[in-house]
Amino acid sequence: MTTGSRFRPGRSTVGRRGFLRIGGGVAALAALPPALTACSDSGGGSGKLRVVGVADQQKPIEELVGLYRKSHPDDTFATSFAPTDQVQTVLRTQLAGGNAPDVHVLYPGSGSAMSMVELAKAGLLADLSDQAWTKEVPANFHPAYQREGKTYLYSAGSSAIGAIYNKKAFAEAGVEPPRTWSELLDVCARLKAKGIIPIALGAQTPWVTQLITYALVPNAVYAKNPGFDAEMASGKAHFRGSGWADAMGKYQELQRRGFFNENPNGTTYEQQTSMVAGGKAAMAVQVSAVLAAFRQATRTPDDLGMFPFPGGDDPAKLWIPAGIVVGLGVSARSRKSAGAKAFIDFLGKQENVDRWAQSVAAIPFKRNASTKIDPVLSGFLPIIDDNRAVPFMDQSWPNAEVQPAHFAAVQNLLAGKTDVDGALGQMDDAYGKKS
Repeated sequence: MTTGSRFRPGRSTVGRRGFLRIGGGVAALAALPPALTACSDSGGGSGKLRVVGVADQQKPIEELVGLYRKSHPDDTFATSFAPTDQVQTVLRTQLAGGNAPDVHVLYPGSGSAMSMVELAKAGLLADLSDQAWTKEVPANFHPAYQREGKTYLYSAGSSAIGAIYNKKAFAEAGVEPPRTWSELLDVCARLKAKGIIPIALGAQTPWVTQLITYALVPNAVYAKNPGFDAEMASGKAHFRGSGWADAMGKYQELQRRGFFNENPNGTTYEQQTSMVAGGKAAMAVQVSAVLAAFRQATRTPDDLGMFPFPGGDDPAKLWIPAGIVVGLGVSARSRKSAGAKAFIDFLGKQENVDRWAQSVAAIPFKRNASTKIDPVLSGFLPIIDDNRAVPFMDQSWPNAEVQPAHFAAVQNLLAGKTDVDGALGQMDDAYGKKS
């Protein structure tokens, strides 16, 4: 899933714009910083290893580049960061043209033009399979990291989707984080009665549209049918007529009850973040990777918490989404491939995986006694350890058409331009297209 917070281009960051895949266009190209738009032969004449990421990767990449250079003082880097929708548009063009950065942002699984599967199929990624860390990736994560038995993606672990909430807003309404769908509706009603927006929704930012669906689908679909993805792939199941209809119906119910801010389709991710950070809204359904951005937006970071977003009425059987965090790949055409691969190998050391994961509130695929996980994720770990977590849905979709169709379907649903059946029909049509 492409996600991200809204980060500002260049060397300053506010959040992350891209954990979910987002399309771009001419406007996005025009808005890109020179570091991304300039042509270069993977480092050009500067001799520097070029690294391009999305904004939420800035903190861990720059920290780890600094650590790497302590043992490799002669190696120099040129790093650049920008919003996901912008980065993806330019990078795919550069990769095809042979002038991409040496190391670049890469999304797990399939389902996006910048996903591991799509770029590997096109021969645009270097094989990382001979690196030691690849042997530690659990088998159930292989589809996110590998294609045809070869590993192309580096990632620090998984990120959960849940509700980031303002503790003061909850206290003002006298409510606690809900554990069931019924409790959620009650909590939202009580928040609304206090004049607090229950759920901030920044649906103008396309990748944000998918998060509530993703939060509800595990309970509505996979808890009852763990083999749903395989049935979809074989044509035995479709979005229409499946548990997706229940999840979309619940999404629509939240809007019908007035639990979102006014005009979600005219509200951006940054505005969503600001509303929750400032207490104007009580919560936002988001990926844990953007916690840092929400914390930066408030003067009291400890007032923000996170809880699993309940899609059913049995807390003991709650299923949640937990997908592999956006990572990095090495360009197959890099003129500095040896240096690029050496840097990725360094990132794969357990202590560095842990550093990256902690920086973006992720859960490393391998944990030990020294692993530090953000305390706000404590409520997610028992669910993950009980195998009641599923990857972000798009990570198994067969092409790059379904995710934007999902974005558009949700925006149309929120605007009253379609109903649940019509929205899911849009997605079925996109799923059926050949990649």
